Amino acid sequence: MIDHFSICVKNLQVSKAFYQKTLEPLGYELRFDNEYAVSFGEPRGSDPAGDFWLESGQEKPHHFAFNAKTRKEVEAFYCAGLAAGGKDNGAPGERNHYHEGYYAAFIIDPDGNNIEAVCHQEEYN
Repeated sequence: MIDHFSICVKNLQVSKAFYQKTLEPLGYELRFDNEYAVSFGEPRGSDPAGDFWLESGQEKPHHFAFNAKTRKEVEAFYCAGLAAGGKDNGAPGERNHYHEGYYAAFIIDPDGNNIEAVCHQEEYN
C-alpha cells in the first residue's frame, strides 16, 4: 500500500489534466492545487491532503503502481490514460512472471514516467 509519494513534472498543468483523467476510473480525486503542486487521493483514503503529489520540476522518470480493485479498473485506467495522451507501455493482461493473478497495464505519462495499475485478484471481474 502506498501512503503518499510525489514526482516532479515538467508542466504542472499538463500533468494535472493527464492524471485527473487517467486516475478517475480508480476513484482518485484532486485534493490540493496551487501553482507549485497538486495532489490526488481516493475518497476512502485516510489522508485528506492526498497520497499522490505532482510538483513543478523534472528529475529522471519514475515507475509506480496504483492499486486497482478489479481487472475492469485496470482496463479503464489503461483506456483513460491513452485517451488523456499517455503512451502504451503494456496493455492490460496477466503478468504471471511476477505472481499468479498479477493483472496490470502500463502507461507512459507526459514526462516519461511509467505508471501502472495492478489488480492482484485472480478472478475476472
